[in-house]
Amino acid sequence: MRLGIDLGTTRTIVAVHDRGNFPIVSFSRPDGDLVEHYPTITADVGGKLVHGLEAEAAERDGAPSLHSWKRLLHHTRQDEPLVIGSVEVKPIELVTSFLEALRRDLFERSNVAGIMTESLECVVSVPANSHSTQRFVTLDAFKRAGFSVRAVINEPSAAGIEYAHRHKSTLSSRREHVIVYDLGGGTFDAALVHIANGHHDIELTSGVALLGGDDFDAQLCAMALEMAGRTFPTSSQARADLLRECRAAKESIHPNTKRIVLDLSALGDDAPEQPIVVPIADFYERVRPLVLETLEALEPIVTALRDEEQIGGDLAGIYMVGGATGLPVVPRVVRERFGRRVHRSPNPAAATAMGCAILAADERDRGTSLVSERFTRHFGVFREADSGDRSVFDAVFPKGTPMPESSGEPIVALRQYRAAHNIGHYRFVESAYVDEAGDPIGDMTPHAEIVVPFEGDAPQESPVGRLHGEGPRIEERYEVDAAGVIAVTITNLDARRAAKFVL
Repeated sequence: MRLGIDLGTTRTIVAVHDRGNFPIVSFSRPDGDLVEHYPTITADVGGKLVHGLEAEAAERDGAPSLHSWKRLLHHTRQDEPLVIGSVEVKPIELVTSFLEALRRDLFERSNVAGIMTESLECVVSVPANSHSTQRFVTLDAFKRAGFSVRAVINEPSAAGIEYAHRHKSTLSSRREHVIVYDLGGGTFDAALVHIANGHHDIELTSGVALLGGDDFDAQLCAMALEMAGRTFPTSSQARADLLRECRAAKESIHPNTKRIVLDLSALGDDAPEQPIVVPIADFYERVRPLVLETLEALEPIVTALRDEEQIGGDLAGIYMVGGATGLPVVPRVVRERFGRRVHRSPNPAAATAMGCAILAADERDRGTSLVSERFTRHFGVFREADSGDRSVFDAVFPKGTPMPESSGEPIVALRQYRAAHNIGHYRFVESAYVDEAGDPIGDMTPHAEIVVPFEGDAPQESPVGRLHGEGPRIEERYEVDAAGVIAVTITNLDARRAAKFVL
């Protein structure tokens, strides 16, 4: 069984390859209703974590819960626990447990349960601006949960595959570029995709790590509370109920909606007697800056496309995907900027999962990769310069570096030098941008710190000091695989001693 899985911030979508078609898997709620998503939510029921549809039902019964935990992976270390009710859980354990529940429910409560096989081969997606810790956690969790992962692909890359599958007529020898605009529940990603001869090359990516449908929900909630003269509730249950009400109201908005009616009964005794009515025009004006922020993030891609020396050819279209593009103001503002070239997926929430399923089928049938990915962030390490007077950033894998194909050899980078200290203290970071001096700026993620003794068997907790005379020869060997997971091997060439770290 070949699947495409989009592990979303608010909803996880699964598409299946079925004889050349890529339908979305439906799951049965406890009340018998079918929904074309698996809620990305976890709840604490008596000290045990439950997920998905079970967690959604438990939350309604008052169980402590955590929504949108995927967002937390962007700035949470692998060893930093997350708290859900009375339970502390590490990120890898949380994601693994969630995916185990997803796998179980594919067999027990999905509309494809009757054709499921034990071997679940899948292509999974991650946000384009994910750092490699997120990618590692995602890949490792899928494997631990019993999935066979054929590839990990950036979300806009997957949407680009679905675009080519659905809109072949817009592509020609003159129009080979598509901009994917992916506004999901928790992140905004954009990519410039070159599509030619059935192959997709991701030429440039951009995005905002913490911007998505959750933020539109929060703005609607804030407006309602302001109009009611109330403050945000302190009870976690009341907050969850209120945000769920706002999310449901937002998702029911259509182009002819004039007002949004919100029941604030989640506030309990402090709830107003009458529902709050928010004029749709006021809500659109409130969230317009969020949409404009996506266009600002899109600007580097648009600028690059206009630069004939860098990227030639005309634009086939701007493809809008992601559940949050269902809010009418989002495509409206984008069309104000780009006109009729904007295409919105007929199933925006599922486009990424469908693209993953297409790739899962294609890789197996063709034996070649359909997509060429690139680094979406700069990865590097801070080094000492000017005899310790300042630090400089060494971009080991600059943004835009081509990634290895899923079946290919890893990309390797080497550094060799004489050690100046008795202990090597490495500070790795990933950054969305670097300035003219090569220093990381913008969305920067402290990635890992590694301490390695260079002189004898000096313990790692020993103080760092300069060596007298010539230090040993040190080699750093960096390898990145097709999933974007980076490993470094640090070798003392003189002592013939090495240590390997998966970052």
